[in-house]
Amino acid sequence: MTVITRRAGSKEAIQWESKGEGEYTISEVEKETRGTDIILHLKKDEDEFLSDWTLKSIIKKYSDHITLPIVMKKSEWKDGEEVPTDEDETVNAASALWARNKNDIKEGEYQEFYKNLSYDQEPPLTYSHNRIEGKQEYISLLYIPAKAPFDLFDRERHHSVKLYVKRIFIMEASEKLMPNYLRFIKGVIDSADLPLNVSREILQDSKEVEAIRAGSTKKVLDLLEDMSEKKPDDYKKFWKEFGVVMKEGHSEDFANREKIAKLFRFNSTHEETDAQVVSLKDYVSRMKDGQEAIYFITADSYEAAKHSPHLEIFKKKGIEVLLLSDRVDEWLLSTFNEFENKKLQSIAKGDLDLGKLEDEKEKEEKKKIEKDAKSLVEKIQKALGDKVKEVKVTHRLTDSPACLVAGEHDLSGNLERLLKAAGQKTPDTKPILEINPSHKLIQKLENTNDSARFNDFAEVIFDQALISEGGQLKDPVAFVKKINQFLVE
Repeated sequence: MTVITRRAGSKEAIQWESKGEGEYTISEVEKETRGTDIILHLKKDEDEFLSDWTLKSIIKKYSDHITLPIVMKKSEWKDGEEVPTDEDETVNAASALWARNKNDIKEGEYQEFYKNLSYDQEPPLTYSHNRIEGKQEYISLLYIPAKAPFDLFDRERHHSVKLYVKRIFIMEASEKLMPNYLRFIKGVIDSADLPLNVSREILQDSKEVEAIRAGSTKKVLDLLEDMSEKKPDDYKKFWKEFGVVMKEGHSEDFANREKIAKLFRFNSTHEETDAQVVSLKDYVSRMKDGQEAIYFITADSYEAAKHSPHLEIFKKKGIEVLLLSDRVDEWLLSTFNEFENKKLQSIAKGDLDLGKLEDEKEKEEKKKIEKDAKSLVEKIQKALGDKVKEVKVTHRLTDSPACLVAGEHDLSGNLERLLKAAGQKTPDTKPILEINPSHKLIQKLENTNDSARFNDFAEVIFDQALISEGGQLKDPVAFVKKINQFLVE
């Protein structure tokens, strides 16, 4: 590389030359005009950098937005070769939309810039354009797309937010400028404080970058909150596309947990739709007098959650239950257990205690039912053996004969299945079988005197409860044989 420079008013020129091996030479040379010439000597087999198209592409990528125009000779094709002409052309745009006053930018310009930035032909849902000044100075122009990209669930994708320093493109560094759960955000961040030779290693330990990341994250969350309040239809579209990855944020972004929780949307027994439209704020506003917990159930699908037998007592009492069926929900619940001082409680784990939602008469009736069914419970427990942790009388069911419940500190059946499907080892725990003594099937079981028939009957009831809970039978053939036997008798 050779640099020859002569300042105005001077007759002498200076030449700096280096092979890029750590050493350089400086000498005086002659130069007819003032200014600076930079001469790059290419290595062998690097002829591609002599291409007019390659040079223009590099300029457009890294220096398209600097204020100074970059001029090259126009070229044309003659006899299959690229030949330069005497006509000059400006290669770069020499302007940056984000650096202009937003009052001077038309809506169409924002939309066009987004298309060029993201290669997405559909307009974004919304955007945020901000100039931050003070201890740090930077400009951010961030867009929320209308559609999720095909690689949304690839947590290693980092090509959404571009980092500029003084309008010069540095790198695509969205993993440093945005938390992972906001990896769908598109845009640019232009810093006036970072050095031009910034690297990923410098970004990793930079307090300036940490401050930019924190400020930009807050802007996006505020933008989403504003959309959810003022443009609920747009927010429904957003949540449908990006709701699953937003749920990752509660575990990843401790500083913004409360903001993120307010943005969550779920299915609920209050809404007859499979769209996730219920916010936790909505749920709390509809809670019954005396209700102390936010009730939920997890399942592998919306339909499975909606028709779960565990909901029966809640439907009878008109208590709303959140229906969680996204795979990420089980992970979310490992850190998300409270909202506005209301505990989140699974209706399929541990003992069911409705607290003030039950009166003394109901509690006395429960005790009487448990006492009357004690011998039946013990008999079923003996019949099922180590298939169950315990058999007890249910207070969840009104229409179904039985259901399976996980221990209060055990994995839910849904989480256990997810972990096994992912190849993870799980603790060897047994479910609790709860029976409904008022159901005709349980009453028929109680009146069965033949011990072998009783055992088969108890196993069929257990297998039915397992299927209803979303589990898989270890021996489906044996189950079918028993069902067929009961049908023909």
